[in-house]
Amino acid sequence: MNAHAVTIREIVARKFDLSVEEISEETSFIHDLSANSLDKIELIMLLEQEFDVEIMDAEAEEIITVGDAEAVVKRALS
Repeated sequence: MNAHAVTIREIVARKFDLSVEEISEETSFIHDLSANSLDKIELIMLLEQEFDVEIMDAEAEEIITVGDAEAVVKRALS
């Protein structure tokens, strides 16, 4: 797991009041974390701030799992 993945999981864990160990690449924001659309918007904003990137709406819609968030951030950084 790369450093960005760890940071993303730390952000998700803080946002949803969980431990990092409870978060995996397969963790679904809707099914596992009961995230609503506002939670997802807030998470996108946190990721944009942390990594100093812009996540476009189309990319944000792709984010279903923590692994998806990691992939979107990785693409935005490259």
